[in-house]
Amino acid sequence: MNEIEEFLDYLEVERNFSPHTLSAYHTDLTQFYNFLRERGTFRGWAGVTREDILAFMLYLKERKYTASTIVRRVSALHSFFVYLLREGRIERDPCEGLEMPRVSRRLPRVLSAEEVDELLELPARSNTPVALRDRAMLEVAYAAGLRVSELVGLKLDSINLATGSIRCIGKQNRERIIPLSATAVQAVQEYLEAGRPYLARSSTEQHLFLNRRGRPMTRQGFWLMLKKYAEEIGLYDITPHTLRHTFATHALQRKADLRSVQELLGHTSIATTQIYTQLATEQLHEAYERAHPRAGEEG
Repeated sequence: MNEIEEFLDYLEVERNFSPHTLSAYHTDLTQFYNFLRERGTFRGWAGVTREDILAFMLYLKERKYTASTIVRRVSALHSFFVYLLREGRIERDPCEGLEMPRVSRRLPRVLSAEEVDELLELPARSNTPVALRDRAMLEVAYAAGLRVSELVGLKLDSINLATGSIRCIGKQNRERIIPLSATAVQAVQEYLEAGRPYLARSSTEQHLFLNRRGRPMTRQGFWLMLKKYAEEIGLYDITPHTLRHTFATHALQRKADLRSVQELLGHTSIATTQIYTQLATEQLHEAYERAHPRAGEEG
C-alpha cells in the first residue's frame, strides 16, 4: 500500500491533480489491491501479471460494473504501473496491450432553452436565503458551464460583480476567467446581499455558496438540490453535468467559436469539446422539426 500512497503524492504534488481525482485513483487502486489480497495472489507489485488484470476485469464485469467504469479502473492501474516502471520498482507494465471493453459513446443529455428557463425560475418563487442561494448556483452553473467541483469550490474573491466574471480554478490548478450573464450576476448579487449573510456562521468562511449550517456546499448537496427542482418539472434524467453540457451546446448554437468554448470549459483537448457540435446540430434539427409547419411532410 505504500506504493499507492507514494503514487498519489506524486499526482498531487507534481501533476496538480484535484482532491476529487485523487480520491477516484485511491478507490480504484485500493479495490484492485484488496481483490488480489482476497484471492491470495498478491506477491508484491512486481509480481502482478496480465492474468491478474484480466481476472480483475472479469470480477468487475460479473458485478455489473459498466464498461466505462472498467476502462477507468484499468486506466488507473496502467498509470500506476507506468509510474512504478519509471521508478524502477517493476520490470514491465502488466496492463500493456490489454484489449479494453467497448464503451458505447452516448451523447450527453442537453436541456432545451425552454427547460433551462423553467428550471432556473423555480427558486425565484421564494426569497428565503436558501432559495436565493439555489437560484444563484443554478444561474452560475448554466452561465459559466462549470464542473460541479468548480462550482462548489468558488470563493468570495472568485467573483467580480463589476466586470461580471468569475475566476475559476479547474483541473490541475488551471485558472480561467469566465464571463457571466447579466441574470447570473444579478442572482449572485441578491444572494450576497440577502442570502449568504443569513447562512454564514463565521466571518472567516470564504466559500461563496454555503449550506444551512454555514458550511461550504458539497457536490452531493448541489446534486440533491438540482434533483429536487428538476423533478418538479418532470426532468428525471439530469445530473449536475447536464448544465455544463447544455451551456456548451447552447453556446455553439449561438455561433460561439469552438476554441472559445474549449477555453471556457477548461478542456485540455479540443477533441473533448467537439462532441458538443453534434449535440448543437441535433438540437437545432429538433427545434426545426417542432417549429416548421412543413417539417413533417413527406415529398
